[in-house]
Amino acid sequence: MSLKLSDFDYHLPPERIAQSPIESRDSSRMLVLDRRTGNITHTHFHQIGDYLKAGDLMVINQTKVIPARLYARKVPTGGKVELLLLNRRDTHTWEVLVGGKGITTGKLIAIEGGPGAEIQEDLGSSRRLVRFEEPIGPFLDKIGHTPLPPYIHERLKDPERYQTVYAREPGSAAAPTAGLHFTPALIDHLKGKGIGFAKVTLHVGLDTFAPVTEEDVSKHQIHTEWCQLSLEAVQKINATRQEGRRIVAVGTTSVRVLETAAQKAQGGDAVGPVKGLTDLYILPGYRFRVADALVTNFHLPRSTLIMLVSAFAGWEKTLYAYEVAIREKYRFYSFGDAMLIL
Repeated sequence: MSLKLSDFDYHLPPERIAQSPIESRDSSRMLVLDRRTGNITHTHFHQIGDYLKAGDLMVINQTKVIPARLYARKVPTGGKVELLLLNRRDTHTWEVLVGGKGITTGKLIAIEGGPGAEIQEDLGSSRRLVRFEEPIGPFLDKIGHTPLPPYIHERLKDPERYQTVYAREPGSAAAPTAGLHFTPALIDHLKGKGIGFAKVTLHVGLDTFAPVTEEDVSKHQIHTEWCQLSLEAVQKINATRQEGRRIVAVGTTSVRVLETAAQKAQGGDAVGPVKGLTDLYILPGYRFRVADALVTNFHLPRSTLIMLVSAFAGWEKTLYAYEVAIREKYRFYSFGDAMLIL
């Protein structure tokens, strides 16, 4: 199937972009799409257990958003600079997005409240490689700011609402938003129904902020993100598959970890352990090897995320589901409503 960038476009009225999280987390609406029949059902997230079975395994991304937005000044001129930390290369060096003029290789900058730094390499567009005089990690809780997406204009009163309740591993520049709908009580309820949970890690990086610009979407250069699938999670996933039960990916990030791990599978296993970078780019026509169902949010047009969802549910069914969601006044994007694809 040959698709162009414009095939992943849709018109979203601005008022449909959720500006703040709903109370409580699991009271968000949920559109359920049966990808075989195209049937759509409307419900609420706290009722997700009605669509799951004992023995299903939910795969959740336990990454934690770091306060990755930093403010700085150029040395010696004092010009303003903004940094968004994306990927840590080593103890002192990070790949970042920069805001400001003349941020060229060799420029020195002073982080407000933190160490000095130098621009080491221009990685293209607004990406730079920055080396800090000291590891920046210990400073982040004091000087860093939560990097909300640019389409959210309201101030977030509680930064924890941009974290999942199971976030454990610091490293993301953005939240894995499908997981924001879960509460501890809902997780306990699902476990009580015999539904299992397996944890993966994928630190959300540049592609959350980088739109696709190539009209031939197959030519888009996706950037790498660090991920991990532990041996414990591998064993749970392989046992689920061997017993003929469903693997339910919570979020596109979990899908990418699972499908990356499928490439490491040995013998008749579904997945193998993974620790390192992934550049897996999923477009319609991709053959999924692990995920049987997907929990996700409603994504931006022309993004790699809506492309992945279209690959999973089918392009026509996905765009139709989005049309229905807009007509039914669902809330979109990071703080928006959920979608369950079966």
